[in-house]
Amino acid sequence: MSYGVDVKNLLVKLLTNYRVYFSNDVLNSEGRKVFEEMARMLIHEHPEHKPTIQKARRNSSLKNILKIARIVLGDDVEDIVRQADDGPYIYR
Repeated sequence: MSYGVDVKNLLVKLLTNYRVYFSNDVLNSEGRKVFEEMARMLIHEHPEHKPTIQKARRNSSLKNILKIARIVLGDDVEDIVRQADDGPYIYR
């Protein structure tokens, strides 16, 4: 399936700025704004994902957001999360 560029970009924004948009592995108010914008676009493009979005809206944990990200972004999610966790530098 193809997903809109805006949906992908908003998901990447949520995941790369994990420390800004999540508190205790749950979306905070700023993260919720970004997520709702992405969710609205995703449901408009692909209504079959509505149950998954509704579950993430009820329980906006990192686990549920990652489920949506894996659907939209595929295997790239692991690299994005790892980079957000490690930061831009690799220490040896």
